[in-house]
Amino acid sequence: MARELGLESAVDDSSSAATIAELTSHVIDGVDPAAAPLTAFLIGVAAGRADDPAVAARDYVQKVAHLADGWTSDDERAEPADDQSARA
Repeated sequence: MARELGLESAVDDSSSAATIAELTSHVIDGVDPAAAPLTAFLIGVAAGRADDPAVAARDYVQKVAHLADGWTSDDERAEPADDQSARA
């Protein structure tokens, strides 16, 4: 698919597939299976706007996975949505 979309030089297929699998498993288990495709799409859009999309995608996946894991917690959010100090 990366080749068909003209992105073969922008993505590492094995790394990208593992990253998406990790993301979707967190969203499926922690939030709702129906939310996984839209979440992956939104991360792709956000990462595509970054200076280094691959690095941004990994950062966003970690952030969303953390939020998904805390989705059913007693707190409104697992962590503040824009907490830049939490980014690696």
